[in-house]
Amino acid sequence: MNWFTIVWLFITFLLLGPFYAVDVYAADDRPNVLVIIADDLGYGETGMMGNEEIPTPGIDALAASGIRCMSGYVTSSYCSTSRAGFFTGRYQSRFGYEMNPTGRRNLYPEAGLPVDQTTFVERLEQSGYVTGLFGKWHLGTVAAKQPNSRGFQHFYGFLHEGHFYVPGPPYENVLTMVRDTSLQKNERLRDGDFIRGNYANMSEPAYDADNPMLRGTEEIIEPDYLTDAITDEAVEFLEEERDAPFCMVVAYNAVHSPMQAKDDDLERLQRIKDDQRRIFAGMLVAMDRGIGRLNDTLAEQGLQRNTLVVFFSDNGGPTAELTSSNAPLRGGKGTLYEGGVRVPMVWSMPGKLPAGVVEDRVVSSLDVSATALDLAGLPSDESADGVSLFDWVSSPDDSPHQQLFWRMPGGRMAFRSGNWKIVRPKRNASVELYHLASDQAEKRNLVSEHPDVLSRLTKQWKAMDAQMVDPIPLRK
Repeated sequence: MNWFTIVWLFITFLLLGPFYAVDVYAADDRPNVLVIIADDLGYGETGMMGNEEIPTPGIDALAASGIRCMSGYVTSSYCSTSRAGFFTGRYQSRFGYEMNPTGRRNLYPEAGLPVDQTTFVERLEQSGYVTGLFGKWHLGTVAAKQPNSRGFQHFYGFLHEGHFYVPGPPYENVLTMVRDTSLQKNERLRDGDFIRGNYANMSEPAYDADNPMLRGTEEIIEPDYLTDAITDEAVEFLEEERDAPFCMVVAYNAVHSPMQAKDDDLERLQRIKDDQRRIFAGMLVAMDRGIGRLNDTLAEQGLQRNTLVVFFSDNGGPTAELTSSNAPLRGGKGTLYEGGVRVPMVWSMPGKLPAGVVEDRVVSSLDVSATALDLAGLPSDESADGVSLFDWVSSPDDSPHQQLFWRMPGGRMAFRSGNWKIVRPKRNASVELYHLASDQAEKRNLVSEHPDVLSRLTKQWKAMDAQMVDPIPLRK
C-alpha cells in the first residue's frame, strides 16, 4: 500500500466515521428504564407489604422478581415536590422548589420544575433513548415546562395534580365519592352512583378545570377509565418496534382523589362494606391490573432482562381522604413522619438484580436518576444527591444513604442519620427525636433521653440546610 492510498483511507475515515458511528448507535442495546409511580398510595396497602384485604398480584409479582425496599423514601410528602426530586436526582430544596401547586395555581409561570434544572430523562433522550411519559405530570403547564420540553418525546396525560377518571358529569360506569364540607362532619349523602361526604378537611376541587387530557400538546377527550387508558397507552409504547433503548415513566394518578372506581371492579369487592374503602380498593385494583399488564408486555416482548423497572409511590397516603393506610407507620401525606415519606418501593431487573430480596437499607427516589444514567453509560451529575443502585446492592456492608434531608413549607423539617431521625412537624414546634430501628412507628420521643443525639442531628440538618436556597415564591 503506497503513501497516497494510506492518506486517502485516512481522509475517508475522518469524513465517514461519524456516519458509521450512527449506524452502530442505531443498534443500541443499552438497558431500558421503566418507572411506575403510584399517587398517594400508603405504605401498608399492598400484598407485598403484608396487606391481604385488597388483591395486588401485579405489584406483588414485581416485588417477587426483584428487590422490595422496606426503607424506600421520597424527598417530600407532596406530589409536585416529590416528583421534582425524583426527576432531577437532587433535593428540590437545592433549587428552591418547595411548592405544591393546585388548581389554577398550576397555570402560574413560577409553578413547576425550574427550566434551569435538567431531568435524567432529558439526558437519556439526548443520548439516543426513546422517551415517553404516560399519566400525571404536575411539574408545570407553561410551554417551557411541559413534558415535551423536558425530555419526553411522547406524552399522554394531564398537567395538574389530579383528574377525574371518566368524563362527566354524569360519571358513567363508576361509583364516585367526593368531599363536601357543606355537610355535617362525617355525614354522607348518596344519589345513585354519586356520594358526597364530609370526611376530610376540604371540598373536592374542580380537578379538570383548565386541565385537559393531552396527547403531546393536543387536547383530547378520553372516554375510557383513566387508569386503564394510561396502561393502554404505555403498553402500546412497549409494543412498538425500535432500534434504540427506551425510558418511560408511567405516572398513574391512582389512587389520588377524586375517588372513582369502575363498577366491574367494585363487583369483585363486595366483601368490603364501607363505600369509601371499597372505592379506594377498586382504584388500587385497577392500577395493579395495569402494572401486571406492563410486566406481562415486557415478558412477551422479550424485554424483561434488559429493562430496569422501578415502582414507588410519590408520597404517603392521606388516610382520612382516601383510607390509604400507612400502617404501621405514623402520619401520612403532608407530614414528615415516616408515613409521609417512607413509601412502597420495588426495583426489578431479572438477571442483573437479585429476585425475592427484602432490603432494609435506606433507598431513595433520588437514586432512580443516578441508576438510569449508570445503566446508559452516562456520568452522573456531580451535584446529584442520589446514587446508583448498582454501586452498592451486591455489597451487604454498603449503604447508599447514611443521611436523608427534608424541608417543607410551614417550617416542617426532618433529618435521618443512621437509625436516628429528628422531626419538626411545624414552625415553632419542638424538634422530636426517634430511633427508627426500635420504633419505626415513631411513638416514643427520645429527646430527654438523648439530648446529645438531638444536638448532633440538628447541627447536621442545619449544615445541609445551608447548602439549600430560599424557596421560590408562588403568588397567592
